Amino acid sequence: MLLARLIPRPASIPTLLKMSINNGQKAKITAASIAATFKQDLVENIVPSVSKQIARKPKLLGILANADEPSRLYAESTKKACEEIGVEFVFKTVGSNKAEEKAQPSDVEQAVLEANMDDTVDGIMIYYPIFSQAEDSYLQQTVSPIKDVEGLHFFFRFNLYHNIRYISPQSLLSGSSPALSSSPTLAAEEEESSGKVKAILPCTPLALVKVMESIGVYNQVLPYGQRAFGKTICVINRSEVVGRPLAALLANDGARVFSIDVTGIVEYTRRAPSSQDSTMPAWHPRHITKQSSLSLKECLGLSDVVISGVPSEKYKIETSDLKDGVIAVNFSSAKNFQPDIRDKASIYLPSIGKITVAILQRNLLRLVVYRNRLQDDKQN
Repeated sequence: MLLARLIPRPASIPTLLKMSINNGQKAKITAASIAATFKQDLVENIVPSVSKQIARKPKLLGILANADEPSRLYAESTKKACEEIGVEFVFKTVGSNKAEEKAQPSDVEQAVLEANMDDTVDGIMIYYPIFSQAEDSYLQQTVSPIKDVEGLHFFFRFNLYHNIRYISPQSLLSGSSPALSSSPTLAAEEEESSGKVKAILPCTPLALVKVMESIGVYNQVLPYGQRAFGKTICVINRSEVVGRPLAALLANDGARVFSIDVTGIVEYTRRAPSSQDSTMPAWHPRHITKQSSLSLKECLGLSDVVISGVPSEKYKIETSDLKDGVIAVNFSSAKNFQPDIRDKASIYLPSIGKITVAILQRNLLRLVVYRNRLQDDKQN
């Protein structure tokens, strides 16, 4: 089944990593080596099949409305990556992109609404930040869920936080999230056989989860949805775009997560399913949070994995505070780990950009398949 092939199997751990672990050496791994497993599957199987279904190349529209150089570089790298796998990328500039002639929110909103109505556009992404947090949050909600490759619409965010992993394709048109379910713990095979499809998740948090799967942090012997059980993970970043959803994803998979930001430390853990009775369906088993009394140093010392994304070159994690053999992952453009991190870490991944782009492409192709299914259902 095509949908089942949209995520490479866990066995696709890079050969170099497996060899390093088997030889008892420190693993040397790059984002490119992990992304390669996705890219190969996209190029050889998924993109050709999807393109055949819709009789054209899948199209992704990128909207840039600021003078931010990192955003422009990210857009250019995304365009190149899409062209490499056979996806059309259209880059739309809104406004002049000059700092003194900044685009207006209404201009960006109009560009999004037009793309929502364009049947040749399969996915929409906007390069944030642009305006204030409130204005940018509003723009995230104007992207139709059926075209939201970044998974930032409230529809997807609600599902993520409530650990709702499968949705009906029809719900992508209404944007209506089910808060409750009469069967919250169905196996993946049962969900798919019932006609449901996987929900879209935000690119960078999901990319980090895929890193955890690829390097063996997730235990594939355990049942799906519990494979991070027994792991303690520290996430230094609690933004609504990356840090908070990442902490929820990891906790929903069973990990104990310390979420760190300037306001303090919050601990995320998975709660058990609620008790069921005959009148109310059950909540999905999902994470709960509580304020932590531990210090950052204590959290770092307890953590098997430390993931950091602080956008400041001045912020550095003290290597001496980390556990021997820690897995260290950096997703900010700034390097948050000190140069001697390789002496302490069993695995160090300084960036994940290529994996994030691969997840973006995978989200796009999922949405193409979902929309095509809806069109087929409508015709029948």
